[in-house]
Amino acid sequence: MDEVQEIQRAFKVVGRRSELEKALAAIRVGRHLLIEGPVGVGKTIIASAVCNYLKRPVYRVDGDERYTESKLTGWFDPPIVLQKGYVKEAFIPGPLTMAMENGGVLFINELNRMPEGVQNVLLPAMDELRIEIPKIGTIKAEPGFVIIATQNPREFVATSSLSEALRDRFELISLDYQNEGEEVEIVRVNTGIDNDDLIKHCVRIVRMTRSHPDIRRGASVRAAMSIAMLALQLGGDRDAISKACHMALPTRIELLEEAKKPMPDIINEIVNLALEGMPSDSFVMKNISQGFIKKRCHNHTRELY
Repeated sequence: MDEVQEIQRAFKVVGRRSELEKALAAIRVGRHLLIEGPVGVGKTIIASAVCNYLKRPVYRVDGDERYTESKLTGWFDPPIVLQKGYVKEAFIPGPLTMAMENGGVLFINELNRMPEGVQNVLLPAMDELRIEIPKIGTIKAEPGFVIIATQNPREFVATSSLSEALRDRFELISLDYQNEGEEVEIVRVNTGIDNDDLIKHCVRIVRMTRSHPDIRRGASVRAAMSIAMLALQLGGDRDAISKACHMALPTRIELLEEAKKPMPDIINEIVNLALEGMPSDSFVMKNISQGFIKKRCHNHTRELY
């Protein structure tokens, strides 16, 4: 079994062989990595699986337009400063500083949601493997330090473009949605549901949202997981799948401004087309214990996609 297969098995990663190979190579040679793709394609799971496999300490930051430079590098504790002044013991290191001092990985989720000033703090750390902190001095990176960042495409709301200088410091892995067979397996692995008929219906519905002419942004496989689990709890028949779609899809798809139909009608249209030929009283959960499904869904659903 090669390394990629070990990662896939240990961390339940479906597919993504090429991307895992590239991520392993980048981290091993100390190159900073930018993983780009739409919501729900597994950007975080690839980063976390490779870091865990390599046993690197990971310091996570979630992109936010309110995030400040001091949160990233560190800040002084006011009570200690009042007592002792700007001494080192008054300094509380931020995730960038901790990653550098411990030879770890700074993982930034949705980097392009960060303010430009915070993004620029990364440049000396990436170029020179050092940063300057007022009243503390120079922080040097230990061997093993790298930055892994993810970002959504620029057309997503609340995102901005990374500066050319910052992009130039990263190696890029671009992700898109996986094929239908892999998405079916992702739902099975992450929910514990073993009814192929139900999973295939849910995946088909979600994939159809990505090509509908009135939808700007379709749903990810995460929506298929939710639809499948909700449908089982609602009875498992065609009507249950429809109800589950009206719960799971409105928060995960974005309509075009010029859409000709309202959201509920578009969801009904997709569901009816995807389930064409499925009898309304056909229970897709046949021969499966409700208690077993409830336990499996609770134990296996993870925030990976």
